[in-house]
Parts: sequence; structure tokens; C-alpha cells
Amino acid sequence: MNGTNQPNVISFSETAITPFRIQIPETDLMELKERLGRTRWPDDLEDNHWDYGMPLPYLKKLSAYWKDSYDWRKYETMLNQFPQFTTTIDGQNIHFLHVRSPEPDALPLIVTHGWPGSVVEFMHMIEPLTNPSKYGGNPSDAFHLVIPSLPGFGFSGHTKERGWNIERVAKAWDELMRRLGYERYGAQGGDTGCMVSAELGRIAAERIVGVHCNGLSVFPTGDPAETVNLTAAEQQRYDELAGGGFDGSGYAILQATRPQTLSYSLTDSPVGQLAWIVEKFKEWTDPTASLPEEAVDLDLLLTNVSIYWLTATAGSSARIYKESSGNWGTPAPYSSVPTGVAVFPKDLSIRSMIKRQYNIVHWSEFDRGGHFAALEAPDLLMDDIQLFFRGLR
Repeated sequence: MNGTNQPNVISFSETAITPFRIQIPETDLMELKERLGRTRWPDDLEDNHWDYGMPLPYLKKLSAYWKDSYDWRKYETMLNQFPQFTTTIDGQNIHFLHVRSPEPDALPLIVTHGWPGSVVEFMHMIEPLTNPSKYGGNPSDAFHLVIPSLPGFGFSGHTKERGWNIERVAKAWDELMRRLGYERYGAQGGDTGCMVSAELGRIAAERIVGVHCNGLSVFPTGDPAETVNLTAAEQQRYDELAGGGFDGSGYAILQATRPQTLSYSLTDSPVGQLAWIVEKFKEWTDPTASLPEEAVDLDLLLTNVSIYWLTATAGSSARIYKESSGNWGTPAPYSSVPTGVAVFPKDLSIRSMIKRQYNIVHWSEFDRGGHFAALEAPDLLMDDIQLFFRGLR
């Protein structure tokens, strides 16, 4: 493969990698506004707090902003500044950003989002990671970035068959890196992207130089010894992993059991899709933020929601929970690949438990940010990624 940032169609023995550009039809944007304008609103309790779900007054305000003030075209243009491509792997269309560094010795790094995220999460990290010297950093910390949309998510489009679980995605990512000519590379991810990256460390250990995760956790086994010598913060994380997080688990249970039933309402109602995603941003972002937009730029948040809506992938993105739920709580085989963990507020990472399944060589804990670290604290996440991989190149 040549070293330019925007190659033409690249043919491989199995398939081609084709340039892609986001071009949402104007009719789709007009339909979104029209649907938002005729929302059939439910009732709400008079005290409308978040413990019953998203309060009606807040959602009405957010919906009005999405309809009247948010500018999709602005963010479509911003995304299209980055080289994007599609390819077919294992019968599935895969969309990805591929941004090569001007540094010839940059380390290839595949970065994976989770649910309810998208490639939008990494927009403000791409240039500093690919061209650190431009931002006062060391050019030796540069990466060639590959940022795919998970199968069934966003511009990768709908999955068409069963079986797209975490392991299958990881195998597809390894094939994607092969097609791009990267025989040795790193992996990074948060949420579902963390699980995919960790699995890459198992299935392609000879090619992976290291795995960096934010939000990595393992389920308790029930052995009382697990709670010995835990810090107060770790004990709180342990209690939530052991079942104390029931109140916030409804979305996962529904997506892991009946994603198709859920898909009808989310695909038909933009307000439904908005509420389904933004509630998780409220629950998982920096605990010092009283509203999601205090932790994450509101327009970036709506760009993320808009991608789910405009690609009609609410149902297909939820299916990854159904496909992967059979392994929930099951100890994974030990991964000997060097693994780094960044722990942000709301993450449930417990080092003594995680090291039973991973070769932990790097551990950082931060008091700012949250589950969506790439959007909330990109400076901290970028610094930690660079620090982890610095000794592995």
C-alpha cells in the first residue's frame, strides 16, 4: 500500500477497499425535522426526576434544539475531512476511517467505539494522535489510525445474519488490518470497543504489540477472597458488578434478549432514539455533570445520535448484545499481550480481578471524565494511549 492519506481503490486478493464519503440526502434531513415536529409526547410525573427515565421537559428542550438549531451538514463536512473507506469482510460491509500519519515509522493502531457510540467519538483525537509534533508532542508517538464502525452500526450498515459477536468482530478487524498492509499493530477501545480490542489480543497475539482499554472490567466469581484489600472505590465498583447496578441494566437486558422488538420504536421515532441514547450519556458521563451536555459537547452528542437515526441502525447495533450475551460472566482465556487500562469515573475496573485474565503492564486512574472518555477527556485519554504504547513500538 502507498503512504498517501487518500489512496484510490485498492484491490486485494479477496475484495477491494473503496473510498467512501458521507452524503445524507436532504430529504432524510427534512423528514427528521418533520418527525420531530409531530412527536406524540407521553405524560410524565410532576416531579419528573431521572430515576424513572429521561424527564419530559428536558427531552422536549433537547428535541427542539435538534430540530431547529443543530446543523448536521456542518458535522458531515467535518467527518468527511478524514479519509473514509468501505470493504466487505466475512460478508459484511465495514466502514472505517483510515488516517495515515506523516511520520513514516508511526505505529498502526485500530481504535474501536462501543454502544451507544460511533466514530464521532474520536474526531478531536485523530490529528493529535497521527501528527503529535503539530501539537507540541513527540513525533515518535505518532500512529496510523484505523477507526471502523462496528458491524451493524452507522455507516457499516445493518448486519444481515446471526453471529456477529465480539470474537467475530475481532477476526474481521484483524483481516481489515491485513488488507491495509499492517502486519504489526496495536488496538485500543472503550466499552464494546474494549472487548473487541481485548479479543484481538487473544486471536492475533503474534501481531498485536499491545492492547489499551478504557472501561475494562471482569465479572466477580463470588469468591469472598476477591473483596480482600479492595480500596473504597474498588469496593463500590465490585458491588455494582455483583448486582448493585440493576437499576441501570434494563437497556442491556432488552438489547440482549429482544433487540428486534426494540428496533421498531427506535427506528420509527427520532425522539425515542434520542432518549434511548442520551439517557446513557446522562448515567455514564462524569458524575460532576448534572446534564449530559455539561460533560460532552451537545452538537457532538447529537451528531452521534443522528448517525444512528440517519442509518436506521438502532436494531442492528443492539444485536451485538444479543450475539455476545452468552459469554457474559464467563471467565475469558488469559491474554499474554501487554495490556494497559485507563480508569475514568463510572468505569468498573478492578486491577486485582482484571490481572487474572490480562497481562497488565500499565494502569492509570483519573478523577476527570467518564465512560465516554474520548469525548469527555480526550487529552487524558490521548496522553495515556501514547504513554502505554511508547515502550511497545
